Amino acid sequence: MKNEHAHMTEVAAEAARIARSIGAEQLDASNTPCGDWDVRGLVNHWVLYTSHGLEHRALRKDLPEELTTRDFTADTDWAQRYAEQLDRAVAAWADPAVWEGEIDLGGSASPASEIAAMLIAETALHGWDVARAVGEEFRISEEAAAHVLGIVDGMAALYRQYDGFADEVTVPASASVFERALAHSGRDPHWTGTAV
Repeated sequence: MKNEHAHMTEVAAEAARIARSIGAEQLDASNTPCGDWDVRGLVNHWVLYTSHGLEHRALRKDLPEELTTRDFTADTDWAQRYAEQLDRAVAAWADPAVWEGEIDLGGSASPASEIAAMLIAETALHGWDVARAVGEEFRISEEAAAHVLGIVDGMAALYRQYDGFADEVTVPASASVFERALAHSGRDPHWTGTAV
């Protein structure tokens, strides 16, 4: 749990940094690595599940309907609020007991450690999506990247069954660990579209 929480903390800090780099004009751009999502839609999904969802899972609570329909980016200080919510979420996972047992996802339960892993990957992968959409780079350590790669490889087959991941993208042997994680999740690490 200790290493996993350290990776969660690092990935969340980078997500907060990326959020703070986004200009208001970039939110209306339509070009993102996520197909049908524009930048605003992608950011709202990212904020909902990687900060509010992360905390609510730790607390074993359902996400309120009000959160699932909110446009977080309508608030001019949304990035600061996201950073603060990420801090609360990461703090909620600091208790070793939170990593034990199962978490009900509405009809099915999964080990808490698996839910945490899924959310770490979600924060990193969608963090990269958002970063690339606004011309930024999502940067994490090799250790955190290796952790994300392991998570992606562990869930890729299941996610592809439900269209959560696209087909794996081929990358050269020289690709970094994080580039391999992106590619295994169906993302092109060299996607270069930018919001303008």
